[in-house]
This record gives sequence, structure tokens and C-alpha cells, in this order.
Amino acid sequence: MDSIENEKGISPEEKSARCRENLEKAIAAVRAALPGMTLLENEPMREHCSFRIGGPVRALAVPEDVMSLARLCSILKDNHIAPMMLGNGTNILFPDEGLAELFLVSTEKLTKMFLLPDGAIYAEAGVSLSKLSIFAQQNSLSGLEFASGIPGTVGGGTIMNAGAYGGELKDAIESVVCLYVPEQRLYELSNEQCQFAYRTSLFKKMGGCLILSVVFRLSAGEGEAIAAKMRELNERRRDKQPLDLPSAGSAFKRPEGYYAAALIDEAGLKGFRVGGAQVSEKHAGFVVNVGGATSHDVYDLLMHVRKTVYEQKGVVLEPEVIILPPDYRLEDFGPAVKGNRVSFSNWEEEEEK
Repeated sequence: MDSIENEKGISPEEKSARCRENLEKAIAAVRAALPGMTLLENEPMREHCSFRIGGPVRALAVPEDVMSLARLCSILKDNHIAPMMLGNGTNILFPDEGLAELFLVSTEKLTKMFLLPDGAIYAEAGVSLSKLSIFAQQNSLSGLEFASGIPGTVGGGTIMNAGAYGGELKDAIESVVCLYVPEQRLYELSNEQCQFAYRTSLFKKMGGCLILSVVFRLSAGEGEAIAAKMRELNERRRDKQPLDLPSAGSAFKRPEGYYAAALIDEAGLKGFRVGGAQVSEKHAGFVVNVGGATSHDVYDLLMHVRKTVYEQKGVVLEPEVIILPPDYRLEDFGPAVKGNRVSFSNWEEEEEK
């Protein structure tokens, strides 16, 4: 029985040991089969995320294209390792201790983007949302102006249905091509099949799906008018958001009927600080790294904000930031934050539930 995901009744320590053994085998197999691929070992994640926080992950691969990504995922599956995709790292809190059992795959080089014959835009997962919106404007296509200042990528933005200023990616997406890692199969899903909702999607709910490319269907517009709207929204961002400090964007999702930033401000938490992490004095919806913040500083600050708002307002705030590792859960006030799946065994356990 050499497969972690098929074994039952083993201790967490045994599971961890076998996961690490499989991970080492996977790294060796990737180096042998894909010698030209960038593969970084024990790479500090503070260099790859907007919070500028995080210790080393065991491996970080950077495929050159979609085909090499598919080949990489096949090798990882053969060794019972499930990868986690990384875009610009603008919505993740990595732990200072590192993640010795995690294999990350960066979409940094998956940046093909072009107009299709019918006028839609094809974009790979690693295309930045700002570049996508500029490309749309240059082709007099309207519908992505709101995305011009969002720092994430097409892949990550699609998974979380990123949005701002009344716009969401779901309103512009026509179809998505993804690789479902457990089956090693490609799927093309329509907008409806993606089950988009506020800051979530089918891909976020089920796990195991790697976004490869997205087709955007936009409306014809006038180039200068589109550019003017983008300039207006970006100016509003600069005026209201703490773009000069490391952060992961909005710390909490908007609770139904409320605004997270207003609740936090009304609770007297603007400027509240734990170590190097602070509720922004400029915008209470942001947690910023004012210097030397640790993942525990940020986590403890999120906990304090969540607890205080619940006690004062009776409203449960759900983090918008992805908190790693998966055993970080905010269970004391309101529903738990779902753990992030980083192994096939996790996927199997979720499916059984």
C-alpha cells in the first residue's frame, strides 16, 4: 500500500512522514523528467507574496507553458502529491515556519493573451488583471475597468471571483479551461457551470482544479472613455487604500448587509496593532505589514478584529485572505474557516464528508 490517500487509520505523524517521502520522490522525478523547468527548493515565500511574510516551502516550480504544467502535474500525481497554484500571491498569508509538505506551482510564465476571431479575449492563468484590463481598453472593449487596479492574476481572480467597485469577474467570463488534478483531465466550463458567487466559485469549493485559461466576453466601447474610467477608479484606490504598505488586500469579505471596513472602524480598531501587523489607519478593511510583521502577528490581529466586531456588532467576519497552513482555523466566533487542501488525502477526506 504505497498510496497515502488510500490508507486509513494511520496517525498524523505517519501521514506526514509518508507525505514528505513522496514529496522527495516527486522532486527527484520532476528534476529527471523536466530538467529545464525552474524548480526552487526551500524557497522563502516572503519573496513571492504581497504581505512580504512567510518561511520556505519545500518546492516551488515555474512551468514555461500549459503543456509543461500538465506534465508536471502528472508527475506529482504519480507520486501522490497535490500541487497548490500560486499567482501573484496577493491574497495569501504564508506561515513563518514554512510549509515542508507543500509543492507550489507558479503561473508566472503562463501569460499568453490574445483576441479570438469573434472578439473575445483569451488569457492564460498568469496574466495579471491589470494587464488584462489594459489589453481590453486598447481593443476598445468595456467590462473590465474595475479590474485595472486589482493586483492578482486571471487564475487566482477567477477562483475567488475577484471584484471591486461594483464589478466582478463573473460578469465578464464566458468560459474557463481547468485541469482537474486527481483525474488528470481537462475541462472547459461555461460561466454558469463555474458556480460563481461573491468571492467564490466551483473551483474554490471543490479544490483540485488548476485554472489554465479563461475566455472573457466584453462589450464594445470607446477606448478613451474606458481609459478615463480606469484612471478614475485607480485614483480612488490611491486615495483610499494603503497601497504604500505590504498587505493582502481586503482582510475580510463583505458580510451581508454590512461593510467590513465600517464595522471595524466603528469598533474602534482602526490603527490597532499586533507586533508588525496593523489595521490600516487609512482603510480599516486592510491589515498591513508596517515592518517586521510575522504570520502570527497577522493571524492574532485577524482573530482580535473578528472577536471584537462579533462582540460589539454581532456580525461574523469571514477572512478574505487565504490563511496557510490548513490547520489555522478561526473557530471561536462564527463558522470555521475551511482548511486549504494541500494533499490528495485532504481531498479524499473532504469528499467523504
